[in-house]
Amino acid sequence: GEARRLDSPVGHAQYGPVHFGFALSGRGPLARPDALVKLAEAAEALRYSSIFVTDHVVIPLRTDSTYPYSPTGRIGDDWVLGYLEPLTLMSYLAGATSRIRLGTSVLVIPYRNPVVTAKMLATLDVMCGGRIILGAGVGWMREEFEALASPPYEARGSVTDEYLRLMRDCWTREPVSFEGRHYRMPPVSALPKPRQKGGIPIWTGGHTEAALRRAGELADAWHPIGLRPPAMLHPAEYAQKAAAIRVYARKAGRDPKAIGFTFRIPLDLAPRRARPAAGDRMPFSGTSAEVIQDIRAYQALGVTHFVFDPAPQDLRGRLAMMERFAEDVRPKVLRAPR
Repeated sequence: GEARRLDSPVGHAQYGPVHFGFALSGRGPLARPDALVKLAEAAEALRYSSIFVTDHVVIPLRTDSTYPYSPTGRIGDDWVLGYLEPLTLMSYLAGATSRIRLGTSVLVIPYRNPVVTAKMLATLDVMCGGRIILGAGVGWMREEFEALASPPYEARGSVTDEYLRLMRDCWTREPVSFEGRHYRMPPVSALPKPRQKGGIPIWTGGHTEAALRRAGELADAWHPIGLRPPAMLHPAEYAQKAAAIRVYARKAGRDPKAIGFTFRIPLDLAPRRARPAAGDRMPFSGTSAEVIQDIRAYQALGVTHFVFDPAPQDLRGRLAMMERFAEDVRPKVLRAPR
């Protein structure tokens, strides 16, 4: 299918074009139908490759869990206002668009029955013409696991691995049976299959050694998040982890070049007349020339799909940044350097 063909190049920057997408707000003031549809329609009109939504089901009133993408270990205050459910939201946005790919960044796999989730995603892929990407994660909030009566928090890694294999079986085998540690299923018919040949692409997130192994052994692409220190993933660290993923792929008997490399990162593109930063700056922030420099640094490592969290918190600002990036940055980095 198109998504797999476009998003599973690599291993090296000389392969294929680069793609750009935007994460949409599942919470906060922009998590409303009119704003989300405008952003999705704008992304498609501006010829972006993808839009992504995120996942939480319930928000525990008390939590001691550590958020892994914040130096303080805490997430922003606005998250307690709740999240739109991502699979439902993807269905809504699929009906408002016709070309752009839709993905999760990321769906917490242990939260949902894997066969039902596979069925929902396959149905959505059929209905939207093969545009779905499954960004998959293991989760980080113990209290949410407990509230949802999910498998034990301590087993979330092995549960995720098993559920993803089962979901892929549901998409690619007929009939399907499964005998695992966490899930067993006698032979059943699991139709329809996704529109995309080979099933829906699976992008796995995370920075830990277990996450790198998961990407190498069973993912179509690695999808880490570099929100802020300590999870920034500067180029040298990204390169080191990408190399580890390729080693795991070889050990699993897979072709390392079949694994794509992606990156989700905040984008803070300065106005056109702004001057370059005088001192240190966060990657993917600053003038168009500075952002181009950052993109090229990761392109050289084999990253072929960037997913941005735009800095503006208002609808007009986000739309303007999407347009400015499409005009000032994207044309200069559309293909990886050779």
